[in-house]
Amino acid sequence: MENYDVVVIGAGPGGYVCAIRCAQLGMKTAIIEKRETLGGTCLNVGCIPSKALLDSSEEFHKAKHGLDVHGITTGDVKIDVKKMIARKDKVVSEVTSGVDYLMKKNKITRYHGFGKLKSKTEVEIELSDGKKETIQAKKIVIATGSIPIDIPSLPVDGKQVITSDHAISLEKVPKHMIIIGAGVIGLELGSVWSRLGAEVTIVELMPRLLGSTDKQMAALAQRILEKQGLKFLFEHKVTGVEKAGKNVKVNVETPKGEKISLEGDICLVSVGRRPFTDNIGAKELGIEITERGRIKVQPNGFQTSVDNIYAIGDVVDGPMLAHKAEDEGIALAEKLAGKYGHVNYEAIPWIVYTWPEIAWVGKGEEELKEQGIEYKVGKYMFKPNARAKAMNETEGQVKILADKKTDKLLGVYIVGARASDMIAEAAIAFEFGASAEDIARSTHAHPTLSEIIREAAMDVDKWSIHS
Repeated sequence: MENYDVVVIGAGPGGYVCAIRCAQLGMKTAIIEKRETLGGTCLNVGCIPSKALLDSSEEFHKAKHGLDVHGITTGDVKIDVKKMIARKDKVVSEVTSGVDYLMKKNKITRYHGFGKLKSKTEVEIELSDGKKETIQAKKIVIATGSIPIDIPSLPVDGKQVITSDHAISLEKVPKHMIIIGAGVIGLELGSVWSRLGAEVTIVELMPRLLGSTDKQMAALAQRILEKQGLKFLFEHKVTGVEKAGKNVKVNVETPKGEKISLEGDICLVSVGRRPFTDNIGAKELGIEITERGRIKVQPNGFQTSVDNIYAIGDVVDGPMLAHKAEDEGIALAEKLAGKYGHVNYEAIPWIVYTWPEIAWVGKGEEELKEQGIEYKVGKYMFKPNARAKAMNETEGQVKILADKKTDKLLGVYIVGARASDMIAEAAIAFEFGASAEDIARSTHAHPTLSEIIREAAMDVDKWSIHS
């Protein structure tokens, strides 16, 4: 029986990063992954392939609608969906191969199979060839990620009723895509296929998109997306899906209780994800599971209710974000090595890769009001910014929320071009406990989009220069 210092079950962003950091810190490490390729949902069927398609669809849309203002005439622009999907597959292959290289570089033993806890120091692996092998470890890390939520009334067949796994590999542009859920996945994949020519209707049970985000900024994003052609039906409850020949019929109940049907050729079910703990032996070993199906761990310690077994990523509480899982993987590895590992959950940014992008870190106005926190608000639009004008990307706004007494940053929201890159400044500011004035008095290069953040920070105390 092979013996290791650490065995990680699951090779998604949390798992493989944890394994690398363990190996860097001198621990003999193994990783178990059921997929043929490493990287988990994120690299294989989630973050990376969806971003590849988003970029391709953005280029197509810009070539068709956004270049004339620059004096560029393109003529008849067409999309080759098969070629676009092939490019996406190539990107996925490159990044997953890169993770495989990192395993070899760091001398991490990789097992291709399904890992199951046998005891608090043993993992049984059902290998891809059907054989079974048991390995031993001083410490075991559960990093098995999450999977799409199944709803009995919305049976997925992978052809007409699909999940995000299927939506990244469609062979042609749908005529009418009906999306259930106005969360990150629904908005991103809806944007992809809308830009390519599909009619897209998004049905959402909640009164607005993106759930608990800042209401005003979510409304701004919604208006922009509606201008692009996305249709939203809020506070509508989906009661079932049925086949209608080559189409699919989605049965919906309106806020007034009226029953209507939507018909399209594709229905994308994107109502969220659930932790994957199926058949991994956690319950049998007595590992405590919360009511939400997540593994209960010590705050910032990642220790489960069973000695020697830890959990990180989507299977534990917190946002289901790849970078959150990565940070937990690093922090846990450092703790296992006797060092200090910590994750500042208040400084974790969120991003929606629509165009313009939506990004935020910290709390929104509604959350601050609920908690009784007094705050100040600073805002600045993209439209006056010189760089945004030069790029012809003037839609959007930055909003900064700061403590009324101390001026400490409480929330930063960005709707606009390249928000995904701009939010890093705010995340770092949160990490250092910065104030709005700290940002306002820091030099920002001109002309850049980052100046919009500075102007919003200035506006917190109402001394924005360019407004």
